[in-house]
Amino acid sequence: MSSVVEQTVTLHRRADAIAAPQSARWTVEAVQALFALPFPELMHRAQTVHREHFDPTQIEFATLLSVKTGGCPEDCGYCPQSAKFDTGVEASKLMEPQAVLQAAQLAKAAGATRFCMGAAWRAPKDRDIEKMAELVSTVKALGMETCATLGMLNDGHAETLRDAGLDYYNHNLDSAPDFYGDIITTRDYQDRLDTLERVRGAGVKVCCGGIVGMGETRLQRAGLIAQLANLDPYPESVPINNLVPVPGTPLADQPPLDPFEFVRTIAVARLTMPLARVRLSAGRQQMGDAVQALCFLAGANSIFYGDKLLTTGNPDTHADLDLLQRLGLRQATTPATA
Repeated sequence: MSSVVEQTVTLHRRADAIAAPQSARWTVEAVQALFALPFPELMHRAQTVHREHFDPTQIEFATLLSVKTGGCPEDCGYCPQSAKFDTGVEASKLMEPQAVLQAAQLAKAAGATRFCMGAAWRAPKDRDIEKMAELVSTVKALGMETCATLGMLNDGHAETLRDAGLDYYNHNLDSAPDFYGDIITTRDYQDRLDTLERVRGAGVKVCCGGIVGMGETRLQRAGLIAQLANLDPYPESVPINNLVPVPGTPLADQPPLDPFEFVRTIAVARLTMPLARVRLSAGRQQMGDAVQALCFLAGANSIFYGDKLLTTGNPDTHADLDLLQRLGLRQATTPATA
């Protein structure tokens, strides 16, 4: 057994808890060694770890609503909401509380236990945070878990959202540090880490993942997972997005990622972050049922539920329920603990 694989096995055994500070750090080489395992071996390891911490038949349903769409000044190469690209997405104002309440009620009735609200800001102003706090408290009153993704947060913002009832804050790292500048130039990697630190400091749980299929190498995918796994503690929720190329964006013509490589990414996320909810996010509509089923075997146990994710398509809700029934899986009926 090579030294890298030995390190991988050792770290796999030690990465057993998220509650305490991590005693071991995942090197990029160790994560890359997981990616390189034969597919059956990788799947077996991931499913074994998954079963140690979760009921493998339960899938968490989360709903994502764009409460303020378009007009973002950032230049994220994958994003149709950037004002720098002509994608046909029109900028809108922040939704009113009553409209958000109605959307959350429908999501809860459909089985969602977590309601996520996204707003296309680079960094919200104090007045924006106050308005978002009202939306958070409105949804929280329904008994749902609340999540928001609003861009970079300044001092005090996370505390205001926490006091309104925010359970999770989503702020993705997007990619490995050495690939980040190829995709985004309007903010630094450290800006993202600073926001995550503010969220943790306020006692709000972290939802943080990335996007694959943007032209990165496997080594860079390993770098992304290593970055996530080495956050102390690692995120409670880890959304893994498969790029949806949108006409008008710089990545519109990006070739699709090999689906087995996407499944490998899910499995490696499960192995390196055993107590996290690993969520299938953007790109499910293009995957098909078989690939999604493999992802569930690899340790994914959460999906975004509903026909739209911010501005991109998502599988029909009836299709999701049908797929779970065919696989013998079921919705998690209570809010997740991770």
